[in-house]
Amino acid sequence: MFAAKQGFPYPLLCDTDRAIGLAYGACDSPNALTARRISYLIGPDGRIRQAYPRVSARTHPQEVLEIL
Repeated sequence: MFAAKQGFPYPLLCDTDRAIGLAYGACDSPNALTARRISYLIGPDGRIRQAYPRVSARTHPQEVLEIL
């Protein structure tokens, strides 16, 4: 399993039917071949704390870690 191999201490989500991508605005249709890179910081209460509509895979992880 990818998460175990990478040592992630949390489960990963697989959105095979694009339901979550559609709900969060990352996909335009269930048949979309790709999704936009959008990131949401969700608090322990399940509420969205911060939305990042455009992210760079190179710099975004550090940006979020600084907020946490």
